[in-house]
Amino acid sequence: MISSSSDSPVIIVDGLEKQYRKGFFGKGVRALNGVSFDVRPGEIFALLGPNGAGKTTLIKILLGIIRRTGGNASLLGFPAGDRRGRMRVGYLPEHLRIPRHQTARTALEFYGQLSGMTKGAVRKKADGLLELVGLAGRDRESVKQFSKGMLQRLGLAQALLHDPELIILDEPTDGLDPVGRSQIRGILERLRDEGRGVFLNSHLLQEVELVCDRVAILQKGTLRFVGTMDELTPDTAGEVELKLIGSTDAIQRVLPDWKATEQRSDANQPVEVTLPAKDQAEVDALIDRLRQESISVVSMKWQGRTLEDAFLKLVGDSTGDPGRMVN
Repeated sequence: MISSSSDSPVIIVDGLEKQYRKGFFGKGVRALNGVSFDVRPGEIFALLGPNGAGKTTLIKILLGIIRRTGGNASLLGFPAGDRRGRMRVGYLPEHLRIPRHQTARTALEFYGQLSGMTKGAVRKKADGLLELVGLAGRDRESVKQFSKGMLQRLGLAQALLHDPELIILDEPTDGLDPVGRSQIRGILERLRDEGRGVFLNSHLLQEVELVCDRVAILQKGTLRFVGTMDELTPDTAGEVELKLIGSTDAIQRVLPDWKATEQRSDANQPVEVTLPAKDQAEVDALIDRLRQESISVVSMKWQGRTLEDAFLKLVGDSTGDPGRMVN
């Protein structure tokens, strides 16, 4: 039996290709074009891309729902789709359908048995999982009374029920309020700290930026970037916001283009200035000049490039609707 060691990638995608045929004579549609990356144990990895980028196709190949056209993919050391690998994967689809007659507790029993667990094993884990995802005390209510956010919480609980080594999550925070999203981030970070691999697809860029270690960006089936958040959003370009105290004349000697937006009667009245900044060294030199003019720097906030900026730079010009990121 093949098994993954503690430092082996939990997902390997190597030159993956998928082409859909259009009828017998129609031109094929290439959904994935030589995509390669890996996901390691103990990291949170995000797959990003605009509508039609190939994200859902890639996830379906990993789970064995559809077959690849070329290249290779594996989960936990087994070929993608192999039952031995899938048994060790927890999966939360974007639109999890739970029969409306189920309660949270009976739903866990149902999904647990699909994963090969006994009812007794499910019952031993149910209370802890329901507490973890914030559904304690709601476990005997019909799921037809659940909000979308509550269904997402239950979906996460079923994905974790059989203690998987790899968790694949499709829009895990969809429908959750800010408190719920914060709780889910905490759970994902806990899973990472336990050494599990977390692979997620999300259109909420701010959430991805807060929790993910590495990201891959797809555009029309082609991998445009794979790497860490620091590599994608370096703080070597952007703006710096300064709050200064000093005379108008002194500030203008250092910043000739700056003009006070209102008449200042008191040099101790703070002023806010936003400036383009190439790198930290440039900011350090600016602060040195300000101090030489006896100008106090009350606060400084670096506005580096965000994940959204980086994403739009990579794919925004060709999406037609650059602000939209959905499956």
